[in-house]
Amino acid sequence: MLLIVPSVTYRAPDFMAAARELGAAVTVASERRAAMSTAMGERALTLRLSDPQDAAETIVARARDTPFAAILGVDDQGVMTAALAAERLGLAHNPPAAVACTRDKAAMRRALAEAHVPQPCFALLAAGADVPTAARKIGLPCVVKPLSLSGSRGVIRAEDPDRARAAAERVRGILAATGEPADVPLLLESYVPGAEVAVEGLLCSGRLEVLAIFDKPDPLEGPYFEETLYVTPSRLPAAVLAEVERITAQAVRALGLREGPVHAELRVPDQGVRVLELAARSIGGLCSRALRFGAGVSLEQLILRHALGLGADDLARESVAAGVMMIPIPRAGTLVEVGGQAQARAVEGIDGLQITIPRGRPVVPLPEGDRYLGFLFARGLTAAAVERSLREAHARLRVRIEPSPGPVPEATGVR
Repeated sequence: MLLIVPSVTYRAPDFMAAARELGAAVTVASERRAAMSTAMGERALTLRLSDPQDAAETIVARARDTPFAAILGVDDQGVMTAALAAERLGLAHNPPAAVACTRDKAAMRRALAEAHVPQPCFALLAAGADVPTAARKIGLPCVVKPLSLSGSRGVIRAEDPDRARAAAERVRGILAATGEPADVPLLLESYVPGAEVAVEGLLCSGRLEVLAIFDKPDPLEGPYFEETLYVTPSRLPAAVLAEVERITAQAVRALGLREGPVHAELRVPDQGVRVLELAARSIGGLCSRALRFGAGVSLEQLILRHALGLGADDLARESVAAGVMMIPIPRAGTLVEVGGQAQARAVEGIDGLQITIPRGRPVVPLPEGDRYLGFLFARGLTAAAVERSLREAHARLRVRIEPSPGPVPEATGVR
């Protein structure tokens, strides 16, 4: 199979380990050959992921010599290329038009609106738009978003029209730092209060199999929306969870997705459920390590088995509760050290800690940043016990960040 792995992803090792478990021959494609293991040899492929059409043509050309049984985009940057190439090669795939909707928040909002899927009220902000007037029409508080970024980067809540205008200017500055044109539209949404959940699912010929629903116990109320805790199983009432599943499936149908992993973010206000985001990929970062299925099968193994048409005997998640904390960056500067790691690992229920930013590197918090210091993992008899373990372990970490000697560089895009 072909794995499309952006050079800045955290997730390549877990997918490669899953492929080895299955005995699958893998070709790894990325933007830079240096980002791929030299051991891959001829089974490495360099693609221009910024140009999905060109990247798909490169894959089709390689397939003449190395036929592929499946093509999988591991992260957001590769899902469009995967859909286009799989379509041209006659492999199981998501329709490219459906994947395009997941990569453009405005297109996704329009598709959901046409299908009457519950979601926030929204408007598109063109360059030079009267942001205060638009904010009053949408309703306050409101949320300003870029159309293309992910992981809550550039997402800002505004309480009044003037703050909405300032937020839009700040978001445009964040986009400029990523190389986006200055005149790209922004998305303005009404703020939806309530608990937030994440849904992890797998699509088989258009049918959604929900694999896990995560609670996000920390309130995500803004002004920035830095995600920290994910805990499963959800502690919401069964009727609410059934509605979460129903609305997620409705959103998948509205976008036209058909095959492979999906990751959705939804809010649960006092009345109803609202879709915030939906991506044609699995959960980001190292968060999938909190999930195990059947007899210890990883999420990546399930995804690869489906892509290769091998099926899966048991999609049920393990019976114990599990969770992950994405360790936030408290302030900008240079990371000196993360102390207390041994003490954090010693907390009952903790079964993993990985710091993903090396010492001496610049760090930038949200909304400009797009990385976390690392990931804590826990398991326990109940979701409440898992949450306690994660919070206690995090409290034992001692993060030392010193001011940088010059301007802090922009985040690198590592996910």
